[in-house]
Amino acid sequence: MSAELLNSIKENLMKGKANDVKNLCEQAVKEKIPVGKILSDGLIAAMAIIGEKFKNNQVYVPEVLIAARAMNSGMAVLKPHLKAADVKAKGIVCIGTVKGDLHDIGKNLVRMMLEGAGYEVIDLGVNVEPQKFIDTVKEKKAQVIAMSALLTTTMGSMKTTIDALKTSGVKAKTIVGGAPLTDSFAKEIGADGYAADAASAVDVVNKLLAA
Repeated sequence: MSAELLNSIKENLMKGKANDVKNLCEQAVKEKIPVGKILSDGLIAAMAIIGEKFKNNQVYVPEVLIAARAMNSGMAVLKPHLKAADVKAKGIVCIGTVKGDLHDIGKNLVRMMLEGAGYEVIDLGVNVEPQKFIDTVKEKKAQVIAMSALLTTTMGSMKTTIDALKTSGVKAKTIVGGAPLTDSFAKEIGADGYAADAASAVDVVNKLLAA
């Protein structure tokens, strides 16, 4: 029965049915299915499929947003139980759009994808000063810093931030992304990783933390 229920959670999440996902998660908790299992086999499994489809242009931004909303409704049910069961996130990622840049749609998508993959994400918003990244990493013990820029004029802020991180001795890995960026630019400024889109951001963070 538990396999059927987890499959229902997965199917409904992929269709973006937030209420059904919430009710099914509540039912799964009542039926004493381990919360870690509901998270990994239900919510995360569904978001992984959505991520894959997004990468292959089989679904687009609106579908991802709707699925992420459904995931959040399931997470709201599971969060207190995950804490109680001491289920740890896969890692902590600190994300923000760099200083001078006010775009956040891409960043928000990456945040949802990372949350959907089981990471704890600290979202610093837009126009983030280098020092804010440094302070947050130190305070929250984040292992990865994800930076976004949508303007060619703000790409330089990424280098400033990475240089500041190195000077401050912060050991977190850095990943950058945004429309005008390229892999070679990421290497040039000393970033540890580059993601062309929100779905690949998850793969890059997985690789960085596995290394």
